[in-house]
Amino acid sequence: MRTQTATYAKTHFGKILETSLVEPVFIEKSGRNVAVLISFEEYQRMLTLEDKFWIAKAQAAEKEGFIGGKAAEKLLKDILDAED
Repeated sequence: MRTQTATYAKTHFGKILETSLVEPVFIEKSGRNVAVLISFEEYQRMLTLEDKFWIAKAQAAEKEGFIGGKAAEKLLKDILDAED
């Protein structure tokens, strides 16, 4: 991973774009990282991984006894009605 200053990125944007096709490029401003430039393919890969993560979490919750939306609404309604 490369790190470049914001000033360098501004004046050499084409080069930064080319580099981002092979590896992420960190953009630094005032001594701290403020952005990361990645390729579109890497971005798509990350979205796919995130989707798979949330699918796995939902499946695990279902196996652990997640009751679902309608059942949860009924349970909450019953609890609220019992308090009246």
